Amino acid sequence: MIARRFFGTHSKEDKHIYSGLRSILNFRPGNFELYKLALRHRSAATEIRDGFRNSNERLEFLGDAILGAVIADLLFKKYPYKDEGFLTKMRSKLVSRAHINQLSQKLGLDKLIEFNIEVGRPSGSMRGDALEALIGAVYIDKGFKKAEKFILNLFLVHVDLEEIQNRDSDFKSRLVEWTQKERKRLNFEIASEEGKGFNKLYTINVVIDEMIYGTGMGHSKKAAEQAAAEKAFQRIEESGA
Repeated sequence: MIARRFFGTHSKEDKHIYSGLRSILNFRPGNFELYKLALRHRSAATEIRDGFRNSNERLEFLGDAILGAVIADLLFKKYPYKDEGFLTKMRSKLVSRAHINQLSQKLGLDKLIEFNIEVGRPSGSMRGDALEALIGAVYIDKGFKKAEKFILNLFLVHVDLEEIQNRDSDFKSRLVEWTQKERKRLNFEIASEEGKGFNKLYTINVVIDEMIYGTGMGHSKKAAEQAAAEKAFQRIEESGA
């Protein structure tokens, strides 16, 4: 009855969004305007008052925090004999911008995002931001338990935790392979060296075709290069390259 009333009183575009949300969420959205806000990129936002624009950025902030808490709880229970370092690294992989962008695309959320067509097609970060904002909307509309269930179902269906755990972490080698394949020039440049002995800290930039793609720090050149390469890989994945 609720869906019938909705389809009888809303525009064709709203019906498309509502149907898409039903498919993604597996439940009926209550506050539909809230979910529409979650899908509105800042490029399509209008000013409400005093420079504040009605985009999904506030919901994204909220959803990011909820996502982090739910994933931390999931990992804590799944790996009872793993230390804090392992749990932190796994959580970072699961909630990384690149990974959330990929999940959003798998859901087809990019087809529902409201954005200014002048910015082109939805970027990777735009998709990930919308997914986090959607989580925030579910939390406000249905409460924490419903948001938690949505997140857990999402990760159980679309994420292989064992594959994520065992994924190759040698970002420098992967970056070298990618730049060779794409015929790009790659350099690791030392930006600074501070301290002495064991306290020495290196800062290294990854430079691809004369553009800095990532910066990393470490107490050895190797560690700093790996950190910089990881940042560069995240940028490449977010750009969809």
